[in-house]
Amino acid sequence: MKDLLISITKGLVENPDNVSVEVDEPNEEGVTVYHLHVAEDDMGRVIGKQGRIAKAIRVVMRAAATRNDSKISIEID
Repeated sequence: MKDLLISITKGLVENPDNVSVEVDEPNEEGVTVYHLHVAEDDMGRVIGKQGRIAKAIRVVMRAAATRNDSKISIEID
C-alpha cells in the first residue's frame, strides 16, 4: 500500500525525491493512517483545485485497501 501511494504521488510532483510516507499502527477501529509528505512547492499539485486530486488519491487507496480487507486513511502533511 505504501508503495502504491508513493508511485501515485511521484507521478504528480516535480520533486519526486522529496516524497515520503509514514505509516501509523492501526487504531482501535482498525484504520491504518498513512502520512504523505511532499515538498512545499508540490503541495498544490497533490491537493489540486478544491481538493479533487487529493480526493482521487484517497479513493484509489481505499479501493486497494478494500481488496486487502483493510481500512486506511490518507493524511497529506
